[in-house]
Amino acid sequence: MPVIDMPMEKLATYSGRNPRPADFDAYWSQALGEMKAVKPDVELRPAEFHAPHVDCFDMYFTGVGGARIHVKFLQPKHRTIDTKLPAICMFHGYSGHAGDWTEKLAWAGAGYIVAAMDCRGQGGFSEDITPVRGTTHRGHIVRGLSDPDPQKLLFRSIYLDTAELAGILLAMPQVDATRVYAMGGSQGGGLTLACAALEPRIAKAAPQYPFLCDYQRVWEMDLAKDAYVELQTFFRQHDPRHLREQEIFSRLGYIDCQHLAPRIKARTLMAIGLMDTICPPSTQFAAYNKMTCEKRTAIYPDFAHEVLPGWYDLVFDFFTNQ
Repeated sequence: MPVIDMPMEKLATYSGRNPRPADFDAYWSQALGEMKAVKPDVELRPAEFHAPHVDCFDMYFTGVGGARIHVKFLQPKHRTIDTKLPAICMFHGYSGHAGDWTEKLAWAGAGYIVAAMDCRGQGGFSEDITPVRGTTHRGHIVRGLSDPDPQKLLFRSIYLDTAELAGILLAMPQVDATRVYAMGGSQGGGLTLACAALEPRIAKAAPQYPFLCDYQRVWEMDLAKDAYVELQTFFRQHDPRHLREQEIFSRLGYIDCQHLAPRIKARTLMAIGLMDTICPPSTQFAAYNKMTCEKRTAIYPDFAHEVLPGWYDLVFDFFTNQ
């Protein structure tokens, strides 16, 4: 089998390169306190899209910093008043949006409530209103990286949005709070990890080749391109001699999902393509190997950052039957 990263025996024990800030736990404790102090002001507006047997809504809630976050919310129509349904938080890829309504109908048709979130400031309808100093050139990983306050990192707010959404679902009377799940691919995979880490009541998580893990490893593999190109751009324009490299990677450690991974309590199924040069396998294993929850992988030896045959069938079976 061709190898673009480490052999499997090394991947199985790899523990990551990106440093963990000394005050990491305090940072996220403060962040969660800020999130819990927010009044979400949830609003459900009937969507223009209609489907038989499914009610579709544009949901809005207020996230940290006052941003209004948009969610595509689907709910099976015909249920008894006391029926509680499982629910899924869905997260999209980098710079994208929640996707088409029809992509969620199979889940809703199978009896799930679906909440697909638009990440703030990306391709959907969620707001990005947090003032920040420094560049936002070419990407959201670096948004807030030059601000004196590490709390201004944009992904801090996006991670909190995922946890707040999960908390909103958990509090809904029609939701079975023991069956709230999270899923997504690439950025959505990283956000699945963040959601499950910051909202420990998530019961199951299905991240697919998660982004936002082990930034320093990406850099050292010379793969700061494609989804991670903003790292290269940032260094070239703001630290061309890498005099601040240690400081920069330490700051990125606050939003590195491998450091959030030990908090995850959800049963987790993670898909990894061993030929992935967008989110290298080692970066994904850096997070996976730190999880102490019940977990397993679905390994695709010949596949890269692409459609993985049978993956969504595996996820359906994992959420529904296992």
